[in-house]
Amino acid sequence: MTTLAGGTTASEPKDRLSRDALTVLQPGFTGTTAPDWLLRRLGEGLASVGLFGRNVASPEQLTALTARLRAERDDVLVAIDEESGDVTRLEVHTGSSFPGNNALGAVDDVELTREVALELGRRLAACGVNFNWAPSADVNSNPANPVIGVRSFGADPDLVARHTAAYVTGLQAAGVAACTKHFPGHGDTAVDSHLALPRIDATADVLHARELAPFRAAIAAGTRAVMSAHILVPALDPDRPATLSRTILTDLLRGELGYDGLIVTDGIEMQAISAAYGIEHGSVLAIAAGADAICVGGGLSDEETVRRLRDALVAAVHSGELPEERLAEAADRVRSLARWTATTERAQPDHAATDIGLVAARRALDVTRVDSAAPLNTAPFVAVFTSASNIAVGTETPWGVAAELSRRLPGTETADFTGDHAGQEALSAAGDRRIVAVLRDEHRHPWMTTALDVLLKSRPDTIVVEMGVPQAPPRGALHIATHGAAQVCGTAAAEVIAPD
Repeated sequence: MTTLAGGTTASEPKDRLSRDALTVLQPGFTGTTAPDWLLRRLGEGLASVGLFGRNVASPEQLTALTARLRAERDDVLVAIDEESGDVTRLEVHTGSSFPGNNALGAVDDVELTREVALELGRRLAACGVNFNWAPSADVNSNPANPVIGVRSFGADPDLVARHTAAYVTGLQAAGVAACTKHFPGHGDTAVDSHLALPRIDATADVLHARELAPFRAAIAAGTRAVMSAHILVPALDPDRPATLSRTILTDLLRGELGYDGLIVTDGIEMQAISAAYGIEHGSVLAIAAGADAICVGGGLSDEETVRRLRDALVAAVHSGELPEERLAEAADRVRSLARWTATTERAQPDHAATDIGLVAARRALDVTRVDSAAPLNTAPFVAVFTSASNIAVGTETPWGVAAELSRRLPGTETADFTGDHAGQEALSAAGDRRIVAVLRDEHRHPWMTTALDVLLKSRPDTIVVEMGVPQAPPRGALHIATHGAAQVCGTAAAEVIAPD
């Protein structure tokens, strides 16, 4: 069946209130085909669907999936969490063909960032995706941040601002709505909001100069959406996390910053919100505070969740907790964004840009050599020092340099190591082979530093590849900082380690 933006069909409920409540939800689902319940809800007023790695098997499958959704509702917003770099859904099983934000910030060429975002947008649009929960505009001012890190363009607000604007411009030139996140800024946190409620104790002056600068730039660039952060910022609102704060979403973002596009929450089922408020009450509070859409489905992905949230919003209107006009306004903003995605002009494919990701990854490398460092010409042993990935990155996506080194140097072996004895275990496993040590964020994991100390004491010819935020001093016979662990970053590093 066909539905125009803001229109109705015979199968929709006559109750505008229920329809609006469905319209503001952005749910997920499991599997690589659309379940019957999701298609039915699209006919009843649901206007958005969120896709995650579990929904993607191939570009062909994804294209067929989005076509099936549009056969039910032709104005549907199909959203995805495709930051590229470490956080990829489009290439969840292989690793991204594009470096992430930290690599682009390291290059600091805004035209390159725009070109990367444009090509990414083209690929998303070709698969039928028209809404991307990206870019991250967070200023990674806290090196210990466990959830942002390489997802940020960097620690300098001006650098993050100019690259955020370039990314928004490139992505939207492809007809894909950008969703700048995580407002008002998640960079100065030491807690992952998937697991608990982070708190930023910076002063209002610091927040305005640092955290808000990239969002101002994104708004000036015309970002179609902004995602709220589940963080407590006492200088702005001492009582409510940003997602539930009218002071932050309405007074600051809409009033002071002048933003009039869609506001969507981060995943409402994340512990920072759900543990204290529950997803139903949290959703009501978010819409009342000024959010227009509720992202849900990263963890909860079933019809019952959609029903519970719809009914909670309707009940809140009936009880007077949520003004009906606020819900209607939110639903109208969702429909307005749908109209934009359906009518905006899209940049045409540029076959010359298909390798732009590798070009960017190569330019992002920081390479430090010592005089004795020589390229590899025999199969090495790749020791991967692993720590738990944050939930945003996930565990499905491969990373590192071993795959590309194996292609270049057949016989390459690899193994993962962790913990206090990782260095000695890697030495024993490597035997007399040259060692390539691969790690992410050594500065956040003291055991990694110890492991490298052990390796380098016995094997000073060890090659070190840092694929996180490079904070620790370079060391080893050859040290390569990739500024991210995307597949394309591993390829670029392998080219340096074992050139053709």
